[in-house]
Amino acid sequence: MANPSLLILPGDGIGPEVMQEVRRVITWFGDKRGLAFDITEDLVGGAAYDAHGTPLHDDTMAKALEVDAVLLGAVGGPKYDNLDFSVKPERGLLRLRKEMDLFSNLRPAQCFDALADFSSLKTELVSGLDIMIVRELTSGVYFGEPRGIFEEGNERVGINTQRYTESEIDRVARSAFELARRRNNKVCSMEKANVMESGILWREVVQKVHDEDYPDVELSHMYADNGAMQLVRAPKQFDVILTDNLFGDILSDCAAMLTGSLGMLPSASLGAPNADGRPKALYEPVHGSAPDITGQGKANPIACILSFAMALRYSFDQGDEATRLETAIEKVLADGARTADLMGEAGGTPISTTEMSDAILSALDASL
Repeated sequence: MANPSLLILPGDGIGPEVMQEVRRVITWFGDKRGLAFDITEDLVGGAAYDAHGTPLHDDTMAKALEVDAVLLGAVGGPKYDNLDFSVKPERGLLRLRKEMDLFSNLRPAQCFDALADFSSLKTELVSGLDIMIVRELTSGVYFGEPRGIFEEGNERVGINTQRYTESEIDRVARSAFELARRRNNKVCSMEKANVMESGILWREVVQKVHDEDYPDVELSHMYADNGAMQLVRAPKQFDVILTDNLFGDILSDCAAMLTGSLGMLPSASLGAPNADGRPKALYEPVHGSAPDITGQGKANPIACILSFAMALRYSFDQGDEATRLETAIEKVLADGARTADLMGEAGGTPISTTEMSDAILSALDASL
């Protein structure tokens, strides 16, 4: 059988630096665990604009549609701030999401015990935290029509439309329920059914999907504003949180700060399953291109490495190997390895991007 295929798009800023370390981890799994991947690499974002005058070349888009998964570093930087909106680096990422039809965004918020003190919440509230937010990514208020700024009488009015179809809600709900079955079998769906008709439809469709096809999964409903409060009051009550595009944008950033560092957070954006059962998939760290530390060896590679762990689990059916990688990272952190973003008030000398990967590879060796 052919090896699974992976398209790597390092992008801009610290993207190439952290992706270089991911390549080392991928090589380790090929050499030590017999997990070989057919890898191609290409340009996205500002790097693609510099080479082609567009943030995503058509040939690159075609490759993304053919491979089993895409792994992306970061896009953007001050160099591109004055470009026309249509060719800004971020448009490359948005095109990938749109044309791959990646409707289900998975944002884990996991707090390693060694980093619990970095959270703005009390240690006992976040130590051992492991929740997943499933955000609908391709519809809702960010895409609904009509939208724009219009003249109304003697003043202007800004309009955005919150719009969801039953089928759009149905497919992301199924994604959340399937994910919950791999975890602790609990889904909390969040919307604003008390004041929004789209929220009423959301709740009805999610409940229908549950009752017909996922009765074994524990389902609860919560208004999104209460959900935000509960995330900072008692976050460990949640397993999988299912929500729409707008609320998911807000709630996932709220949950991200529970863990203490954006440099630690991966993400996955999944589409419908292909003929082989694998979904179209894009994996990327949550952190940005961090131009202020680019080229200095200070970037934390863990979020990008954890994004590869998500690919192992959700695209390549290698859940045990994903756990092996996550456990190695947990051990390295418990042993005190810290990049600059993880130093906190304790002081000391941070290790470099490459040294962090060295430590993770040593922990992987020790796991054999």
